[in-house]
Amino acid sequence: MQVEVVFSPAPRQVERVTLELPAGATLQQAVQASGLMARHPQFSAQSLALSVWGRLQPPEHPLREGDRVELCRGLQVDPKEARRLRYKGQGGRKKKPG
Repeated sequence: MQVEVVFSPAPRQVERVTLELPAGATLQQAVQASGLMARHPQFSAQSLALSVWGRLQPPEHPLREGDRVELCRGLQVDPKEARRLRYKGQGGRKKKPG
């Protein structure tokens, strides 16, 4: 069966690997076969969450034909805090003249 493994080691940088795996292969087997962890030793398997089509799954999750496996890094900044900082950087609301 064919699956795709996707990883973003840094913002705006995406690596994709298409694999041919035997039927019944697991999420963990796909990650190992992709070689992405070996190319990025600064990330440990324990520090990344695993998902299939955006839904978190355990490493022993069986894969199906056409699945997209995603290696998910942790958040660097709380999304609410990031929005607040962007808003603050824009100078707040601008008042209309008049």
